Amino acid sequence: MSVIIKENEHELSQELAKLIETASNEAINDHNGFFVGVSGGSLITLLIAGLKGIRTDFSKWKIFFNDERVVPVDDPDSTFGAYKKDLVGKVPITEDQFVQIKQGVTADVAAKDYVQQMAQYFTGSWPAFDLLLLGMGPDGHTCSLFPGHPLLEDDSRWVAPITDSPKPPPARVTITFPVINNAKACIFAMWGDGKADMLRRVLVDKEDLPVNRVKPKSGKLFWIVDKAAGKYLKK
Repeated sequence: MSVIIKENEHELSQELAKLIETASNEAINDHNGFFVGVSGGSLITLLIAGLKGIRTDFSKWKIFFNDERVVPVDDPDSTFGAYKKDLVGKVPITEDQFVQIKQGVTADVAAKDYVQQMAQYFTGSWPAFDLLLLGMGPDGHTCSLFPGHPLLEDDSRWVAPITDSPKPPPARVTITFPVINNAKACIFAMWGDGKADMLRRVLVDKEDLPVNRVKPKSGKLFWIVDKAAGKYLKK
């Protein structure tokens, strides 16, 4: 695991972009494609800032969602809707490069359909993403894997439905920990004083929180934070 502390949000976005550029080019050289899982929230802001300057063949990218809310695309809670609005058009990525959840169905049906879509790109027992860009909630959750929830122990499904999310909206789909930990690399990127206490609990105190179950078999796990978020961390 690598913890990288940058001066501010701008430097953080540039560091993130550098790691993404390396991962994408290695993947494209290896298997002519870059399979990346993304999260919502503040990550989009970092990607808008950082991706414009990287050298990669964007046409080889296929973008999946680590989790997604079971809502219409035009709903403010839709992660794909946010990417469609804020990222498509600002970098050379098109809508059809995103693997989207099925619309107008239950979380259970959406999860099963997403597995079928993923199976077009991955073989083997578990998907092997080239990179997962993960987020961390204020309770230490990642994807839609929440503290104390039974899905933390799900070791049989690629994608699981959740209908009782403690954070609204309640209906979602999420990749599971066996998928997360089979990725070639995982990155958490975050900034701001509001993240500092949770980062201390995760990286210093090493509490048993969902984010601390992210342990990719490759060993490539990066935490990129700014000085405000990382004020309790050792450089």
